[in-house]
Amino acid sequence: MINIINNSKDSYFNLALEEYFLKIKDLKEDLIILWQNDPTIVIGKNQNTYEELNIDYVERNHINVVRRLSGGGAVYHDSGNLNYTIIKNDGNLYKNDFRFFALPVVSCLKKLRIEATFNGRNDILIEGKKFSGNAQYFYNNKVLHHGTLLFSSDLSILAKALHVKEEKLESKGIKSVKSRVTNIADYLKKEITLNNFQESLIISMFEENEAAIKNYNLTDDDILLITQLRDSKYSTWEWNFGESPKMTYQKQIRTNAGSLTLTMEIKNGYIEKIRIQGDFFEVKPVEELENIFMNKKYENAEIETLLYHINVSDYIYLLSNDDFKMLLFN
Repeated sequence: MINIINNSKDSYFNLALEEYFLKIKDLKEDLIILWQNDPTIVIGKNQNTYEELNIDYVERNHINVVRRLSGGGAVYHDSGNLNYTIIKNDGNLYKNDFRFFALPVVSCLKKLRIEATFNGRNDILIEGKKFSGNAQYFYNNKVLHHGTLLFSSDLSILAKALHVKEEKLESKGIKSVKSRVTNIADYLKKEITLNNFQESLIISMFEENEAAIKNYNLTDDDILLITQLRDSKYSTWEWNFGESPKMTYQKQIRTNAGSLTLTMEIKNGYIEKIRIQGDFFEVKPVEELENIFMNKKYENAEIETLLYHINVSDYIYLLSNDDFKMLLFN
């Protein structure tokens, strides 16, 4: 097994790096990658991004959003979270065998006098609380297994960023299962740094044989090709939002203009249908306002641009642009 050294905290680069070593660069051996991201929400391949996020909070706090190759639920990464990726060539032997990949983590924690258990479909727990979620992706005869390890993450941000307000959102996307979560650091008998923990985990991954550890440093060519994949795929709106399954969005608010209900159908990240209803008074036909937003990206920047060029009160008496934006987003 080869240990890929990756010090980047760019979430788009790091997800591209996984795909690069799975599909493009073949080192002929199994691989382990330990890595971290700047504050980021990572969305499962089959999820609707809009359903998983508190979008206003995510944008205000400059949290990245990126979709991964594998299925499963949305997770939050920050500097207190360590991610691990294992790519095995004999993938069919380990297909959906999440327990196998959890064993080195459980073993590492046992050395630190923490009793962790593998539970359910893909989680690792301490005292019944989740600190690690895992997912897999298959390519040819390879399996890519990756997981999160909450070490000292800010769990308050996790809760706010992944908390979707109670508007009506319906889609065929795979929704995250909410779990009680915890940090590894809370159970340590003796304080250690995340770097110390990372070193211990690498040794566990190599079955306690430090002499067997083979490190691989990214070459200039590696970085160039990974960056190209980052820029063409993982950092794009089309991949992170446009790939979301079709959904129906509905929200109701009361304003100075009256009670308004907005219903939208969103497909591939674009507003396919929009209907505004309520006890408001029209100035111009409300259908003209609806048409302005038809076939536009359901994205904050695009909506802001549209609203900059119109006054919503020209269509709905006493309705401000700010209130209308509240109607459009959760």
